[in-house]
Amino acid sequence: MKTSRHAKILELIKKNDIGTQEELSERLEQEGYQVTQATVSRDIRELKLTKVALDNGKQKYAVLPETNQDMTQKFVRVFRDGFISMDMAQNILVIKTVSGMAMAVAAALDAMDCHEIVGSIAGDDTIMCAVRTVEDTIALMGRLRKIVEE
Repeated sequence: MKTSRHAKILELIKKNDIGTQEELSERLEQEGYQVTQATVSRDIRELKLTKVALDNGKQKYAVLPETNQDMTQKFVRVFRDGFISMDMAQNILVIKTVSGMAMAVAAALDAMDCHEIVGSIAGDDTIMCAVRTVEDTIALMGRLRKIVEE
């Protein structure tokens, strides 16, 4: 529910000039989301929304652009949160994840620019990565192990 509400908030502030938490709450309720002021306040903080000035002197909510460092940290956190174990079979890396997290962990791997990975397939709790060479698989496992152990 929270994820869909956050997506709706981002959609609403992109399409409309929303300047107060009350306006945002009203729009969310019109869209079928039952929210409290505290929930909207927390959502604004979690989404890192800020107010920007409009030409008419009013203000509206906008998304702060995330730096590459912020995004990298998010992907690392997703990887760590979902990771259980990994093993290799020649140049195939198999990563076990928490149930339901394989796709998120695979997306994090893609975003982390693991150039050794040619492609990957994610199920519910398992990811199979085709890696260029056996040596690349060993090196990649070392890098991923360091991420998990940090």
